[in-house]
Amino acid sequence: MTKESGFYSIIDYTVDGPETQRALLKAFTEIQKTWVRFHPGYRSAQFHLSTDGTRVVNLVHWATEADYRNFVENSDTDGRMAAIRQALENLPGKAEINMPGAPTYLAYEVTPGPRP
Repeated sequence: MTKESGFYSIIDYTVDGPETQRALLKAFTEIQKTWVRFHPGYRSAQFHLSTDGTRVVNLVHWATEADYRNFVENSDTDGRMAAIRQALENLPGKAEINMPGAPTYLAYEVTPGPRP
């Protein structure tokens, strides 16, 4: 059995190349710092960049689902969404979200240990 290690919101973008990929990373790192990271239960945001320069996957890690739901219900969603729209408009190229809404997941992990 694995242990529960939190709750994740996952957002997946397709971008038109490495320059746009790096610009999206920079812009969304700032959005995390400005709009998200100080909320209770926030653990981290990871950005996974495909080696071919065409995708960015953003995993936002929360301590619990309740922490994530509290963030959704009590944060400045309008302000954050305006910042996201502005960031997307200012990219040097095109970025598209690959999914409607932001999928959320309970996470379980297997940590290092002895060989059976």
